[in-house]
Amino acid sequence: MAFIPFPATSLEPWVRDLLRCPVTGAPLIDSVGPDGSPELVSTDGERPLAYPVRDGIPVLLADEARPVAR
Repeated sequence: MAFIPFPATSLEPWVRDLLRCPVTGAPLIDSVGPDGSPELVSTDGERPLAYPVRDGIPVLLADEARPVAR
């Protein structure tokens, strides 16, 4: 998993800081998926999940999340 130094979303920073994983409640960090697309990954140590970012909009639905191997 590669971490990117720029935001995957175009949200205001204060809004971005409010986003949390809807499953675990953990903060989300910007990342890039296996296919190179932007995503947000939860920082939960036991159950990290990745959420896609489509057209700059995070899709924070549990059904859209994929498990992340750490």
